[in-house]
Amino acid sequence: MPKKKHFSAGRVPLILFLCQMISALDVPLDLVQPPTITQQSPKDYIIDPRENIVIQCEAKGRPPPSFSWTRNGTHFDIDKDPLVTMKPGSGTLVINILSEGKAETYEGVYQCTARNERGAAISNNIVVRPSRSPLWTKERLEPITLRNGQSLVLPCRPPIGLPPAIIFWMDNSFQRLPQSERVSQGLNGDLYFSNVLPEDTREDYICYARFNHTQTIQQKQPISLKVISVDELNDTIAANLSDTEFYGAKPSKERPPTFLTPEGNESLKEELRGNVLSLECIAEGLPTPVIYWIKEDGTLPVNRTFYRNFKKTLQITQVSEADSGNYQCIAKNTLGAVHHTISVTVKAAPYWISAPQNLVLSPGENGTLICRANGNPKPRIGWLTNGVPVEIAPDDPSRKIDGDTIMFSNVQERSSAVYQCNASNEYGYLLANAFVNVLAEPPRILTSANILYQVIANRPALLDCAFFGSPLPTIEWFKGTKGRALHEDIYVLHDNGTLEIPVAQKDSAGTYTCVARNKLGMAKNEVHLEIKDPTRIIKQPEYAVVQRGSKVSFECKVKHDDTLIPTIMWLKDNGELPNDERFSVDKDHLVVTDVSDDDGGTYTCAANTTLDSVSASAGLRVVAPTPTPAPIYDVPNPPFDLELTNQLDKSVQLTWTPGDDNNSPITKFIIEYEDAMHEAGIWHHQAEVSGTQTTAQLTLSPYVNYSFRVMAENSIGRSVPSEASEQYLTKAAEPDQNPTSVEGIGTEPDNLVITWKPLNGFQSNGPGLQYKVSWRQKDGDDEWTSVVVANVSKYIVSGTPTFVPYLIKVQALNDVGFAPEPAAVMGHSGEDLPMVAPGNVRVNVVNSTLAEVHWDPVPLKSVRGHLQGYRIYYWKAQSSSKRNRRHIEKKILTFQGSKTHGMLPGLQPYSHYTLNVRVVNGKGEGPASTDRAFHTPEGVPSAPSSLKIVNPTLDSLTLEWDPPSHPNGVLTEYTLRYQPINSTHELGPLVDLKIPANKTRWTLKHLNFSTRYKFYFYAQTSVGSGSQITEEAITTVDEAMASRQVDIATQGWFIGLMCAVALLILILLIVCFIRRNKGGKYPVKEKEDAHADPEIQPMKEDDGTFGEYRSFESDAEDHKPLKKGSRTPSDRTVKKEDSDDSLVDYGEGVNGQFNEDGSFIGQYSGKKEKEPAEGNESSEAPSPVNAMNSFV
Repeated sequence: MPKKKHFSAGRVPLILFLCQMISALDVPLDLVQPPTITQQSPKDYIIDPRENIVIQCEAKGRPPPSFSWTRNGTHFDIDKDPLVTMKPGSGTLVINILSEGKAETYEGVYQCTARNERGAAISNNIVVRPSRSPLWTKERLEPITLRNGQSLVLPCRPPIGLPPAIIFWMDNSFQRLPQSERVSQGLNGDLYFSNVLPEDTREDYICYARFNHTQTIQQKQPISLKVISVDELNDTIAANLSDTEFYGAKPSKERPPTFLTPEGNESLKEELRGNVLSLECIAEGLPTPVIYWIKEDGTLPVNRTFYRNFKKTLQITQVSEADSGNYQCIAKNTLGAVHHTISVTVKAAPYWISAPQNLVLSPGENGTLICRANGNPKPRIGWLTNGVPVEIAPDDPSRKIDGDTIMFSNVQERSSAVYQCNASNEYGYLLANAFVNVLAEPPRILTSANILYQVIANRPALLDCAFFGSPLPTIEWFKGTKGRALHEDIYVLHDNGTLEIPVAQKDSAGTYTCVARNKLGMAKNEVHLEIKDPTRIIKQPEYAVVQRGSKVSFECKVKHDDTLIPTIMWLKDNGELPNDERFSVDKDHLVVTDVSDDDGGTYTCAANTTLDSVSASAGLRVVAPTPTPAPIYDVPNPPFDLELTNQLDKSVQLTWTPGDDNNSPITKFIIEYEDAMHEAGIWHHQAEVSGTQTTAQLTLSPYVNYSFRVMAENSIGRSVPSEASEQYLTKAAEPDQNPTSVEGIGTEPDNLVITWKPLNGFQSNGPGLQYKVSWRQKDGDDEWTSVVVANVSKYIVSGTPTFVPYLIKVQALNDVGFAPEPAAVMGHSGEDLPMVAPGNVRVNVVNSTLAEVHWDPVPLKSVRGHLQGYRIYYWKAQSSSKRNRRHIEKKILTFQGSKTHGMLPGLQPYSHYTLNVRVVNGKGEGPASTDRAFHTPEGVPSAPSSLKIVNPTLDSLTLEWDPPSHPNGVLTEYTLRYQPINSTHELGPLVDLKIPANKTRWTLKHLNFSTRYKFYFYAQTSVGSGSQITEEAITTVDEAMASRQVDIATQGWFIGLMCAVALLILILLIVCFIRRNKGGKYPVKEKEDAHADPEIQPMKEDDGTFGEYRSFESDAEDHKPLKKGSRTPSDRTVKKEDSDDSLVDYGEGVNGQFNEDGSFIGQYSGKKEKEPAEGNESSEAPSPVNAMNSFV
């Protein structure tokens, strides 16, 4: 099949033609030719010192060239440096400085030479330098204080890096400092203030230098600036001078502009051709000056002039010698103006006028190499041959040099060489390689054969014929099989072989043959040309004037070649249409609803094909609407006159007439259908179309009796449905889909139940819906077994082996035919109970409440189903403490998957357990393993079940208790601790008492009468102490002593005394208040001032604070026990209490819950109250905070 090439009008053929001109000079790589440098590193090559150095040098040639390098003008022997390697088949150097070595070691000027038997090409001089990002020098920056309105320059002076740093100013939060006409950054990085304001005060003016090459940022020390207003300055002066010395500071006067940079009235600027010329003027003054720019004796270039930095910087891109001259910047404010003239001189590094081109000659021919360059100053031209100055190169009789031209005559094969032209001046150099290749080659056509060109009629056509040969072949073109050679009266024959047909007509189509000849032979190639009709707009959009809020439509009808597919695009003011749902494009129309003033403008219809494009435009003017009565808005009236046309097997066209929109434009139509055959009376969504359409092409399904209805919708809501259309029954067809959710799962060991989700009537596509069910064993060689069943959703295959994988397919069919072949899914026949018990069951007791169980897995074949896991049954068979057996319900733990070990948490300490393990599949459990018994060691006991205090007397109390409900071992003894609580709720000394384990009652004697005691009681095993239980009780009162005591608070004389004291204190406070308001001093105060104790912090009179105050009563309250009412229940039986103690307090005896891997999950059975501290702290009770926590 021929390859296609498309030509549109204008510049594309010209670009292609120029590309062909260049490619025609290339020598095919299968022919002998001197080297050509194809890729090299830039002349100024700045490297990253953190990465390996890669200096590129790639070249082509035949034979393939070899490569060598010079460094700083001398041969660079890479074999002597283990860090330097050359890529295979390439001249690219890789210097490995990551392992060792420094980048600075390899700084220098490198040049690559590519050489073969035909000559040598050289690269540019590549100057390799490592990038540098030095730190700022340490400096001490004094804070700056200025008066409001003064000018200021904050210096940056960044360190000199390579390449130069990018400067910006930020604060400590890395936010860029705001800049304006008043405050801006100069080209040198300094921050200029035309005048300062109080809001400029800050302590974090920071200059940052970003070195992009190494991706580092260096920071200057922050600069502090304080701007003082006149009022602040006067206050400062007044505070430091006497009244007679103070005259006051005057506000900064407004002043005309002066330049902060550049200095003086004139300056010079030199720039190189092609660079960006940047001129800067920054002025100070009050009010802030505005900058203007002009060019003396000329105008600023229109498309290359840009203003930056609030017009303080003038930039001209792609500067040339014509941009030299005097530029003037003018700074103005209301008080005057100042001028500065910058004299600009544009110099130029060498640039090409005509670079030398490769020259291919046959033996005995003549040729010329031309090297012309320009620059300012004028560059010097020098020639080299094979990298050696031509003056000292071997003489060649066929070569003659005349300045910038080398002439060759009667060349021979030995004349082949690579010539270098070097054009240089003080600003740079150009180096070009051009070879002379002497070859004798018959013609060859390089353009691919049978290319198909497609061109629009009446446009130019360019037919390629790239060729090569030596001597240079002649090219002829022919049309048709027996045509004559084409001549230049109608056609244009280009030197690169391209045939141009300036105006291609329909009769220009056909086959064209290109023939290349020289004295060594002939070659030809055929291409094909097709002429296409142009794309035209036959109905253009028209100018429109519409009222605001109304609708407008633009029409654009396009005619095009039948073989081309156009793309229609609408534009507004040469840009994309607004992203607004009010704009809709439908076929040949652009519709804008609810037109607003912003919609006015020029609308363009653009039609594009692969070969051409056309466009047409029209304007839209929006005017105010004429006053009308207030409209009544409502949902649209329903559409009517529904009609079905173009009735095909799987599509139909529905047309309708819209009802009234009731003053709100219809935005869309909703189409619904009813299937009278399968689901009569149920309407389904079919499609939605734009509110501007009245026709819809609907896609239908086979074997459905369709009726349609349409609803209209606007911004108010949706209309009622239209009347139903006539019915349309589509033809039956084979199903186009198969059932979904196909599964195969056995319910018995010898069956396979195949289930699926059946198709509904709408999906059946025809009468007689059935299903073809197929199955076969996955791992066998059996053929598929199939059965056709009615419209059901299940089929049972009997007599299957147990738990065997099957491949299953369910295919739909009806009276017309079968659905597409379904994909097979995998299922399994039924499971049976596992046959084998796990073996080698081992138990490792971790601690008193946790055991780890291991077992060997069963063979997978014995599972006879999906392995779901292993299940451990375990039970406590005997209590080691009571030595009696009693049945306890078995506990079960299941471990998912193929795990072969698990943890048993929550075991009872000091108990005898038995367990077995079973494997589990989807059918159930397998046989149990041999029972395995194990013992748990002793643990700490739980708290005593209860503690009662009975029979209180003057000096004794009797304690009764019940043993712990969970002794978790053999009890060795009980520990009782108690301490008195005095009338100020302070705790007294703590007494320890050991009680034999067989006791449940104990009497304490020799206690203090009428004293409250607090008791702490717990049991112990050989492992340690258990949780404690607490109680409080009071010894009885001595009635004789109580009768002698009198309540002083009820005596009359005491009440009178207290009232008198209160009255005296009130009078004293009133007198102190009066004296203080009069400014007098108390005698006591005077004595205190005269004999001040340096250790005492005096009261601060200025702020009224009184220093630190501490109440002894508050200290005492910190140690008060809980109130009696919250201490014990009425029956004086203390239950076990919760506590906020850490888990460390519970030691090893806690009955914890563990995960399968033995990790603790935070649940424990018993808690204990913290024991009181010994020594000096024994009198302190828990703090109120801890007391509150105990209730949580």
